[in-house]
Amino acid sequence: MGRPRLPLEVEYRFWAEIRAGLSQLEAADVIGVSGPTANRWFRQRGGVMPPTSTCTRSRVLSFAEREQIGLLRAAGHGVRAIARELDRDPGTISRELRRVRLPKGHSVRTDYLASVAQSDADVKARRPKTAKLSTNLPLRREVQDRLLKHHSPEQIARRLREEFPDDPEMWVSHETIYQSLYVQSRGGLKRELTRHLRTGRSMRKPHRKTDERRGRIPGMVMISERPPEVEDRAVPGHWEGDLILGSQESGSAVGTLVERATRYVLLLHLPGPHTAEAVAEAMVEKMATLPEQLRLSLTWDQGREMANHVQIAEATGLSIYFCDPHSPWQRGTNENTNGLLRQSLPKGKDLSFYGPGMLDNIAAELNGRPRKTLNWRTPAEALEALLSGTSDPPGVATTA
Repeated sequence: MGRPRLPLEVEYRFWAEIRAGLSQLEAADVIGVSGPTANRWFRQRGGVMPPTSTCTRSRVLSFAEREQIGLLRAAGHGVRAIARELDRDPGTISRELRRVRLPKGHSVRTDYLASVAQSDADVKARRPKTAKLSTNLPLRREVQDRLLKHHSPEQIARRLREEFPDDPEMWVSHETIYQSLYVQSRGGLKRELTRHLRTGRSMRKPHRKTDERRGRIPGMVMISERPPEVEDRAVPGHWEGDLILGSQESGSAVGTLVERATRYVLLLHLPGPHTAEAVAEAMVEKMATLPEQLRLSLTWDQGREMANHVQIAEATGLSIYFCDPHSPWQRGTNENTNGLLRQSLPKGKDLSFYGPGMLDNIAAELNGRPRKTLNWRTPAEALEALLSGTSDPPGVATTA
């Protein structure tokens, strides 16, 4: 008898951690399985979380219950005694004990092992329904032809209903197309077709819910609590920040800070990995070059690089606010400025090449560029006017 599979419940815990935002190795460490096992689960399912119905139905015995049955059975308890202990029907316990018979002469003191029974139950519970795209050849050809034309699964699903209104056999949901592409055990479509999708991914990126974001940063103050004076740009000293990322291989980044009223830019040198400690150190050092009246608030997204926001606030005097998930427009000034900076800090380049002096020169060049939103003054001129008290705040009601 071979080694039994890990309980399906353990795999579902792995996928729950993946959906919460952990990497495969991090999720494996949390649930206590090896990295190769986690990678195999992820690869076999193409990055797609399996349905959880088989693990959530109350009528199905859990692995913990099966372990308890094994312990009670080894202690000599009968079927009815075990049923009373687990608050289960005696028939359920009786069928469970008949599920797997270990061979005679085995070294285990009981004729029932929870791990063997759970593995058997998981295998029998799978019973996958035959995928529609693996049995319906005309439908499969239609889907394949449209994927080759770079149509998205959702576009394909909608058009098929339009073009075959009276033939439900030619209908398919976009999720079924994704499943057939990424979960090869379902059959139907070859994984090579994924390169015709907009993302081109050979593995599906796991989705996560808003409240399942990895390691939600403690103590965040959301943008909804930011004072109105920040929104209308009436007072200088309110900043927006973000990271510009370099090539994936280098893992490099440059921090960007933009003052909302004047559009004045500061760049943070991050020579190594852009960890929370590195970002905090660079930001505190850079903010120390500004007068106190220009250190009022900072708005950032919910990236882990801001995990040390409490320490940053204490060291700089900034009130730090966080944007809502997936809402870059809430940092519109910063987003626009990052687009301008890409002329000097192109995508796909190792940004660690740019030292502090080079970054200061890039910032000075941008701060010396006339801006329409400042009535054609430069950010440097607008900031100087504010500091000298010779001008009203130049900001206007725009997001740029």
